[in-house]
Amino acid sequence: MQHVENEEHWSDHAICRGEDPDLFFPIGYSAPILREQESKAKAICGNCPVQADCLAWALRVGEPDGIWGGTTPEERRHL
Repeated sequence: MQHVENEEHWSDHAICRGEDPDLFFPIGYSAPILREQESKAKAICGNCPVQADCLAWALRVGEPDGIWGGTTPEERRHL
């Protein structure tokens, strides 16, 4: 999707925009430290006004990695 200048996109309102992107892309989802990272990312998503839009986008494009709309890749596969 092309982003036209001055046209709003749901991601313009995502509260994760100011966060470290690595937080949302753990290198795994099973080790305790990575589960903690996943929980922190999901907590940010849980307060985001565009969480549903983010999840819908990730499902639509089949995003294979990262936390999107408060879900892990495995959780999205179940949806």
